[in-house]
Order: sequence, then C-alpha cells, then structure tokens
Amino acid sequence: MRFSGTDSYIATTDLTMAVNAAIVLQRPLLIKGEPGTGKTQLAVEVARALDRPLIEWHVKSTSKARQGLYEYDAVARLRDSQLGDARVHDIANYIIKGKLWEAFEAEVQPVLLIDEIDKADIEFPNDLLQELDKMEFYVYETRQTVRARHRPIIIITSNNEKELPDAFLRRCFFHFIRFPDEAVMAEIVRVHFPGLKKRLLQEAMASFFELRELPGLKKKPSTSELLDWIKLLVADDIPPEALRDPDTQKAVPKLYGALLKNEQDMQLFERLVFLNRRGK
Repeated sequence: MRFSGTDSYIATTDLTMAVNAAIVLQRPLLIKGEPGTGKTQLAVEVARALDRPLIEWHVKSTSKARQGLYEYDAVARLRDSQLGDARVHDIANYIIKGKLWEAFEAEVQPVLLIDEIDKADIEFPNDLLQELDKMEFYVYETRQTVRARHRPIIIITSNNEKELPDAFLRRCFFHFIRFPDEAVMAEIVRVHFPGLKKRLLQEAMASFFELRELPGLKKKPSTSELLDWIKLLVADDIPPEALRDPDTQKAVPKLYGALLKNEQDMQLFERLVFLNRRGK
C-alpha cells in the first residue's frame, strides 16, 4: 500500500515519501504550505489512490476537540421528555457521533482529514493527543469505550495561523509542501488542461511567476488561482500574444482579478504597470 500520486494530482517525490512514511510509522501526517498548494486535496487523492473511504473534519474557529469524538444533545432529550417521547429512556439516542468516531467505526481503514487544525484554539490539538495515540476514547454518558477497528491514515493540514504545541508535533510526521517550480507547475497545468496550446502555457506561466515576484504583494497568487486564470483565458479565447502585448494600453494581464485577491495588491500592481508605461 503505497501512494505515488494520481492522474489528477501531481505529487513530488518528497511528498509521496512523506505520505508513505506516515503510513508505515502509523503517525498523523502534518502538512503545511502556502494556501492553494493542494494540502486539503492531498487527503482526497490519497483516499482515491489507495481505495479507502475519506472522512473529512473541517475545523473552524469555534470547533472543539470533543466534537470530533461525540456530542451529547441534552436539549433534544429535555424536549422529548416534555413531550413524553419514549426515546428519552435510552441516552444513546442523544449521542451524536463525531468524525473521529466515524473513522474508528469504519469497516475498512479510512483516510481521516483534519483540515486547518490551526483555526481552532491552542488547546484543540492537545485535547486530541490521547485519542490519536491510543486510538480509543471513553463515552461517559453511555459508559462505553470506542476503539478503532483500523488505525486511520490521518492527514492534518495547517496554514500556520497559530503555532502548534510541541507535544502534538512530536506525534506527527511533518511535511512542508514547497511552492511548485515552473517545471512542476507546467505539469500540474497540463493535467488540468491537456489540450492547452504550448505558447499560451508559456506566456501564462511567465506572467504568473513574474506576478508572484512583485515586491510588496500581500497575498501571492497560488496554484488554484493560476488554474482559475487559465480557465478564464481559455474560455475567453485570449491569444498568447495578448499577455505580453507591447501596446501600453494592453499591458495589464487579462483577467488578473482571478490572480489577485485584495485591493492592496491590485493597486500595487496597477501602480507598477503605470510606472512601467511612463518609462517607455
């Protein structure tokens, strides 16, 4: 059981080694990298490549670790008791299973994605240490211990919004997805647009990487934004020469709103284009 990428996901040698090492060590794989570098999609592709069910836990700022185990709906039980519902006599009817419980109960070893773990508070990762180590947890309301049938393949993503606790990091296999170079990026684009003309690919890639190198950008455009931009270029049948037209009235890359995501970066880019025009 080894991961080597898929026909729709270009994985570098370093990334495939990290995935397979985490599987062998039976440790969670902690993935970091720029937004848009395919961290979340990695779990989808690993599940597809290994023919495993995928269970996704998308963490929010309000998420608590216990929600991944289970929640007890006391309000629903109180309401049913007032209505005389017979379900109230069995507390198990009010236990809501979390994503970790789902993963532990799976009949086939699943891939469990814990997405953007750094969005939650600092105690969130620490509150999962025992469950991820022992692969079990106790349900106090029903006095039962839930144990994993199979140790899930766990992929955890982080955008580095918060530092993760050392105790949590020690239990993970870590990998940082570096931003693709031009050769790898061209391969990624060809997977998504197999019929893309070579000249348009070259010009789009050149414009994209030049834009990423602009000093002062608040958010550099990512892989997903490049794919969106190329999709628009193809849909509008933009010719390759339009991306590098010497006419100063056409110097701004077409549809650049797909690449830049805030007004500060747009203003910076437009100002640099204006200065470039004046210099000609």
